[in-house]
Amino acid sequence: MYIERPIDAILLEWKNSPIHKPLLLRGARQVGKSWAVEHLGDTFEYFIEVNFEKRPEMIDVFKKLHNVHDLANHLSILYNTPVEIGKTLLFLDEIQNSADAIMSLWSFKEDFPGLHVIAAGSLLEFALKELPSFGVGRIRSLFVYPFSFDEFLVAEGKASWLKAKQKANAEKPLLEPLYNDLIHHFRTFLMVGGMPASVAAWTTTHDYRQCQSELDDIQLTYYDDFKKYAKKVDPILLRNTLQSVVMQIGNKFTYSRVDGGYRAEDVKKALSLLCDAGIIKRVSHTAANGLPLGTEVNDKYRKYIYLDSGLLLRILDMDLGGARQLTELIISGTAEDLVNKGGLTEMALGWEIVKYNNPRTQHELYYWENTDEGTSSEVDYIIARNLKVMPIECKAGVSGKMKSLFLFMQHKHLTEAIRCSLENFSELTHKDKKENDTERHIKILPLFAVSNIYQEGKDSYSIQLDS
Repeated sequence: MYIERPIDAILLEWKNSPIHKPLLLRGARQVGKSWAVEHLGDTFEYFIEVNFEKRPEMIDVFKKLHNVHDLANHLSILYNTPVEIGKTLLFLDEIQNSADAIMSLWSFKEDFPGLHVIAAGSLLEFALKELPSFGVGRIRSLFVYPFSFDEFLVAEGKASWLKAKQKANAEKPLLEPLYNDLIHHFRTFLMVGGMPASVAAWTTTHDYRQCQSELDDIQLTYYDDFKKYAKKVDPILLRNTLQSVVMQIGNKFTYSRVDGGYRAEDVKKALSLLCDAGIIKRVSHTAANGLPLGTEVNDKYRKYIYLDSGLLLRILDMDLGGARQLTELIISGTAEDLVNKGGLTEMALGWEIVKYNNPRTQHELYYWENTDEGTSSEVDYIIARNLKVMPIECKAGVSGKMKSLFLFMQHKHLTEAIRCSLENFSELTHKDKKENDTERHIKILPLFAVSNIYQEGKDSYSIQLDS
């Protein structure tokens, strides 16, 4: 059973556009790239899928044939399927295995522009780095991630809840019964995660053990992939580095905490490869004095978050002595404990920020830390919103919990910020006596409502429902 996602509308828009450059779907393994393309294929009269992992002999075909019309004719014969403009979708899957197939995308744009061509690959970033001049301006990329919480709600048949959540704000918060139901489903989402196979298992069976089985398979596939990086980095180092990322989520990453006594430079290389594979994401320190945020990055301060909360729990179970304590915290812990302990909700918040941004570009994450000696102030995420610097804190309570946020706002002369918690929608106003009673407004958003930040913007990826 296919579960519809916002990416489907983007793919359909691409299909119907008179100008449709070859499309490259990028993202970690098993986040739903092939699933979405196959679903789009149902809207075409003909569909050809060339999978370079399942049929490695196709690598030689693309190596020998560089004229894309000749290539299309051979594919038509091999797959016994017509290749016709407007009627055929050509899907090149696991394309990272064939440099010639990657380069063919440029030729399809130049010499066969009417044909609909999509490519995808789970370790694609490695191949693209070896082809630095590939397809500039001729290929369109689309970044794919696991399900967001909004997508999870729709998969659960709760589109009406999503609609109500999108309309809620500080003046009109959610009614308590619906608010409590959304909290419960958000806790479930943290357990199930957003990997499509796990979400499908949950919506079909509502048996978390079935989700665990799917997640274990995915995690083992990631470990198996490490062998493919062996020429670049020791697979044992990669595994140890990934485990250390899991243990350090929410904190500045410390290289010496990676088991094995590896040099910092070796660990940095492992982290870079894991980022390229899409398994982890870097959260960079920014001075945040203005936009763009990436111009003031301090490489000495970095955090990393893992791809998915469900997968994180499986790593804890398989490799790090069990996830029982964190599982109990998700299921029955107090709001303050769940938000403030272990970095899990901070990780989930980071990915929600990424997932609701424009998927046509690779969105980066930033945080702020006061680097002055003897200080410990930190703001979890800094984003750009409406051409302004916008700080976002992941906190559970009100009193005594936002000193870092207020300090940051003072330093940067900001009057607006967001706190994500497990509270209902509200707003705090604080008069800063140190700055002539300047009013600072803190918008309170539930952690399950991060998409509300983005739903009004043209660059959003939130689910659009009829009003």
